Amino acid sequence: MTFSPELAKSRASPPEQKRSLEFMPDLLIELRSEEIPARMQRKAAGDLKKLVTDALVEAGLSYEGAREYWTPRRMTLDIRGLNARSADIREERKGPRTDANEKAIEGFLRAAGLSSISDAHVHSDPKKGEFYVAHIVKPGRAAEDIIAEVMPGIIRDFPWPKSMRSGAASARPGSLRWVRPLQSIVCTFGAETEETRTIPFEVDGVVAGNVTYGHRFHAPEAITVRRFADYAEKLERAMVVLDAERRKQMINADAHNIAFANGLELVEDEGLLEEVAGLVEWPRVLMGSFDEAFLDVPSEIIRLTIKTNQKCFVTREPGANTLSNKFILVANIEASDGGKEIIHGNGKVVRARLSDAAHFWRRDQGDLPDLETLTASAEKFGLDLEKPLDQRMAKLDALNVTFHARLGTQGERVARLRALAAALAKVTGADPALVDRAAVLAKADLRTEAVGEFPELQGIMGHKYAALQGEDAAVANAIEDHYKPQGPSDRVPTDPVAVTVALADKLDTLVGFWAIDEKPTGSKDPYALRRAALGVIRLVLEGKARLSMLPFFNIALAGLKAQRPGLGGDVADLLAFFHDRLKVYLRDLGARYDLIDAVLTPDADDLLMIARRVEALTAFITAEEGKDLLAGTKRATQILAAEEKKGTEVAAAVDEKLFNLDAERTLHASIKLASDDAREAIVKEDFRSAMEALARLREPVDVFFNDVLVNDEDAAIRANRLALLGLIRTATGEVADFSKIAG
Repeated sequence: MTFSPELAKSRASPPEQKRSLEFMPDLLIELRSEEIPARMQRKAAGDLKKLVTDALVEAGLSYEGAREYWTPRRMTLDIRGLNARSADIREERKGPRTDANEKAIEGFLRAAGLSSISDAHVHSDPKKGEFYVAHIVKPGRAAEDIIAEVMPGIIRDFPWPKSMRSGAASARPGSLRWVRPLQSIVCTFGAETEETRTIPFEVDGVVAGNVTYGHRFHAPEAITVRRFADYAEKLERAMVVLDAERRKQMINADAHNIAFANGLELVEDEGLLEEVAGLVEWPRVLMGSFDEAFLDVPSEIIRLTIKTNQKCFVTREPGANTLSNKFILVANIEASDGGKEIIHGNGKVVRARLSDAAHFWRRDQGDLPDLETLTASAEKFGLDLEKPLDQRMAKLDALNVTFHARLGTQGERVARLRALAAALAKVTGADPALVDRAAVLAKADLRTEAVGEFPELQGIMGHKYAALQGEDAAVANAIEDHYKPQGPSDRVPTDPVAVTVALADKLDTLVGFWAIDEKPTGSKDPYALRRAALGVIRLVLEGKARLSMLPFFNIALAGLKAQRPGLGGDVADLLAFFHDRLKVYLRDLGARYDLIDAVLTPDADDLLMIARRVEALTAFITAEEGKDLLAGTKRATQILAAEEKKGTEVAAAVDEKLFNLDAERTLHASIKLASDDAREAIVKEDFRSAMEALARLREPVDVFFNDVLVNDEDAAIRANRLALLGLIRTATGEVADFSKIAG
């Protein structure tokens, strides 16, 4: 077992304290309990490392490296190169003058911990005279004492998301709360060249020692340990693989191998692999099977059924999209029968769960029993009650299923999506009839039994049921894809119908929660509004959609207020929220923050145009002509801003009659020509050409500043020249605010 030290965040040791690492003591801590939920293990082990190392550093100790480990039944911390003792602390405490009254001197002695004034030193200052100083030395403490002091508090106050009291001690007030009953604590300390020492401390009757236990079935006997190396080695012999990453590698490799040996390939699932590695200490990979008849059920349902209920992996034929009837499970024991009984037991449960899933799948394709109650909802949305998915949409509306207490029902939300999508279709160019049909059916699968059992399948099952009842492919695809993209790496829909409904879904969500003032705050974003805004940005930018946001904010808000007349909210700062998310998105793509700020105005609501301006400005400003123009433009805007701040008069318009020098006349003519060309290019959305037109100002601007004194003694000439600088600012400002560009 190797050790990978991290750079310690601890204080640097003084030269006299530095020693060879082999002579520095190591600290081993293990907290063993009944089974820790897999989802908590990684974070809990990280929390343990941070809490312990922070406490040790705070107490004056330093260390070379620390690493945490975890299994379903233990958290372990290996700290290398820990100082055996904290350093002495020396400080000087200034006291009163030597001629101070007796009370002042007594107060000084008490505060400094001195028994007599003779223990103080006398210092002299030319201005303040002679005064007392206490030289206080606080001796360092043994690391064992510090560890014994900090560990009980760390264990008692450990930040478990959920915890419990257990045993007889649980009846006492203040008894230990732990994720599962705490069974034993190991805490040993010592260098490689000496015997380790046990640091005894006690938490609710559990006393720290040097004894742990191996695999609960195969090696439940006590194991005496000294330091991390023999601890890890003895656990391995006791059938416990301590390193979670190694367990993951073992499971992954064995699962691939057993699948390959059976002519199949593993369907990888990183989340499931992490979870399964947290369920076993001694992973043993086996293969089970289920009846091939279940393969008629969609692969997504099979996979989720097996994953959710049995934490098993699925397999498929090499290169195929459909699953095989073989699944892979991970046991925690070395079975004497080669795992036959384990495979049989898991197979029984898998078959039972798949039988339920097949039942859901069939029922969702049949008629609902109460169609006569759905007529009004069907008429409202133009639904065909001969079709199963239409029936589910009618049922969703008829039941008044709540979307949000202040934002109405799912049926009301679908009505809003329908209206918003119709408006968006005029911009995206999507077929209005297909958009309407997709918007109406987008949420219908929320009333299917498959989605009721597996909410992760919303959209996916709607797609399948839509295809089964003969919907247009664009409609079926849009039902699945309108939830996308759900993150920075998720696929972005490209079909116009899907893009339109996806935009409507996200904009309705954002406007709705903005209107009821449920905005993200700090790290809290319970309705995933940041993700929704990023989804809109990616749909617009990656799909190159020209979309002015503000009109659609207003359409969405009007639809909401029509349903909720008393709603008084607004979306005044929603555009600013989009700007913030757009900055993050563009920065992640490599754009400079100052160039984004230079083109981003408070009312800019065409996200694609903002991105194109940033792209063009980035290319322009890194070229030599851009750098030169930037220097001249910033000089002009800075002079003008400074004079405006002082209240210096600036002419309302440039008067050519007041020009005295050719440089003035040339610059004025150049600005007019460059502005006209740049404006024409901007109308064509050719920002590169607009900047190239402005680049022609570089030379006349340089000549102007070389030949012309802006602050002329004549007030009229000075005001006219400042107005000329204003024209430079206005001309370049149509492309970007050059004053915000660094450099």
